[in-house]
Formats: sequence, structure tokens, C-alpha cells
Amino acid sequence: MDNLKEDFLKFQAMTTLNPLNLAVKKAKGVYITSTNGKKYLDFVAGISACSLGHLHPKVVSAVRKQTRKYMHVMVYGEFAQEPAVNFCKELISLLPENQQSVYLTNSGTEAIEGALKLAKKATGRSELIGALNSYHGSTQGSLSLLGSESQKKAYRPLLPGISFIRFNAFEDLNKITFKTAAVILETIQGGAGFILPIKNYLIKVKERCEQVGALLILDEIQPGFGRTGRFFGFEHYSVIPDIVVMGKGMGGGLPVGAFSASNSLMKLIKEKPKLGHITTFGGNPVIAAACLATLRELRDSKIVSEVAKKEALFRNELKHEKIKEIRGKGLMLALILEDSETANQIILKSIDKGLLLFWLLWEKNAVRISPPLTIKEKEIYKGCKIIREVLDSL
Repeated sequence: MDNLKEDFLKFQAMTTLNPLNLAVKKAKGVYITSTNGKKYLDFVAGISACSLGHLHPKVVSAVRKQTRKYMHVMVYGEFAQEPAVNFCKELISLLPENQQSVYLTNSGTEAIEGALKLAKKATGRSELIGALNSYHGSTQGSLSLLGSESQKKAYRPLLPGISFIRFNAFEDLNKITFKTAAVILETIQGGAGFILPIKNYLIKVKERCEQVGALLILDEIQPGFGRTGRFFGFEHYSVIPDIVVMGKGMGGGLPVGAFSASNSLMKLIKEKPKLGHITTFGGNPVIAAACLATLRELRDSKIVSEVAKKEALFRNELKHEKIKEIRGKGLMLALILEDSETANQIILKSIDKGLLLFWLLWEKNAVRISPPLTIKEKEIYKGCKIIREVLDSL
């Protein structure tokens, strides 16, 4: 353990020049403990992934139970495996009626790839439309639809036929034409600063898609699985997408993704050519067991129904003159500060005080708050007090 931080930097590829490099010993509930014994209240939840907190007993039990039976046995789509089948069946019961089949993947970005391929196959078109300041992942197709040129210019050429519209800009909807295979949007824009759709925007996008025969793909990777106070974020906005992409919180802390669609759409990846989308470890039974336990806990408990009350508590406790705005919905919140340096200082000084916060991708004046949905009121009070103390010191 003594050399963990050094070995981390030496042997593991980095994604930034200055990682936080907190050496983790254990994590449980809403706390992460470092190798030096310091406990940190987690307001990040693995970037919205640990919806039930760390080491939730029902998820751990499901994983242990499944590992005593079997783990990987065959590539996706060949063997019937009880955890994956039951998870897909119960997930479909929570989705709109037009969502009848689920394809399980290893990650959210792989699910995006599958959804894009499905839309192109279904429509026979190649044009894909995303939103400026969007984020859908880092693989080549997902990166092509990422709405920040600075993040992708080093990797060009990417997919051809990509266009962008401005999120919430109704005047841009005429860019969706008879050439468009699909429009892909985050239900709530994450990296852009947790931007909510306004004035029935998503409904208008869907209507325009229907007019021209394009499909609407909604990226629920972050807002899905209860984070906004509904099981899926789009339930707040009375819109029914053609394809839903999921990930992050659905795995209870384990890596997973999925996309869903109607049977008539999903059957298109079975032939001409067959193996239209294929994955070795998608639908892994251990991962699926964790997903099923997570789904059942979110569905059958009061966790999701209590999210709105917890959001209100955060908003009340984080009233401060240096916070210009609190964006987002549910437990997907962003503190908007006057400048990026203030945001940086809040994050770094809060870590010193035992509170984990994090940045957003494109909105540099923002501080992310996305704790486990299981967080208790006393922990919200505790974390918000630290934030206020840091703000007072700046």
C-alpha cells in the first residue's frame, strides 16, 4: 500500500496530467476511505454510477450468489442466462410500451455505438445529428457525436455525415431532414452543466423526427435509474424515444451499458448481416445479477421517490452569495460559480475537509454534486456545511 500512489502514476495510463490520486482502501455506503485511514463523504458516486452507494448489501449478495453458479460462459446472445434474461424482462416493464427488447453491453459508450448502428440500419440513412456541448462517450462513433470540437480534433477523421443542433434551440429543428437517420440527445445535458430541456423541447424534437422519418435516441446513461427522481429522466418530459441508451447507475457500481428499442427495430441486427452488433462480455451474468439487484432495490424501495426531497434539501442548504445558480434535477446537480478558479478551489479544498466533489466536462464554472441516491439527510447537511465553509474562506 505504501507505494500505491507512485505505482498508480507509473504503471497505469493516465487521462489527465494531474489526477486526484486518492489512494482507496475501502468504500462503503456514502464514504470512501483512503489508505491513510481518512474517510471522505462521497458526493460524486463514481460519476453517478454508484446509485445505491458503495458495497450495497443486496448488490454484493447477488454478485456472490451468482459467482457460485457460473460466470462467463458464452458470447452475448447465444446462451440463455437467468440473470440477464430476468434483468431485461424487468427492465422492459419499466420502459414505455414501444421499448420491447434490450441489448446489454459492457459500457454506456458501447451502447451508444449499438444504438447509432441500429438507427442507420433501420432508416437506410447515414446522417446523424447531435447537440453542441454534448457527451456520449469516447469511442469513435460516440466521439463523432460529441459536441466539443476541442476534445475530438486530434482524432479526426471521425464518422462522416454528422451535424449538430443547439440544445433547446427550437429554430435548429429544421436541420432534421429526410436525410437524417437519428437525432441523439442527452435527456439532460451532463457535461454542458446539467442543462434541462425547456418548453417541451424534447417533444418538439420527437415530432420533427416523426415528420421526416428519423429516430430519436435519448441518452439516459446519467439521468437514468432514479437519479432525477423518476426511473428515467425522460419521464419528466412526456416524450417517448425510439431508442433508449442506458449505463452508469444501472450496474450498482459495476461496468455495464444497454440500449433498448422495439422488437421490430431490434430484430434488424440479427440478419443482413447477422451479428450486426456483437460483444463477448455484454450480458455477463455477474454484472447482470448486480443490475437486477439494483433495479429491484430502486423499484421496490422509497429511494427514487425520496430524491426530490433530497434535491430540495441540497438547494436550501447551498444558498450562498458565491453560488450563482444550481442547475440540474434530482441528485444530478451542478453548482455554477463566478469563474473556473472558484470551482477548482471548492473541489480541492473540500477534499482536504473530507468531501469529494468533481468537475463537469465543458462547463468549467461548475461543481458536480451527484451523490449515491441512498444518501441520508444528515450526510447532506454535513457535506453542504463543508461547501459553505469553503465558500466563506475564498
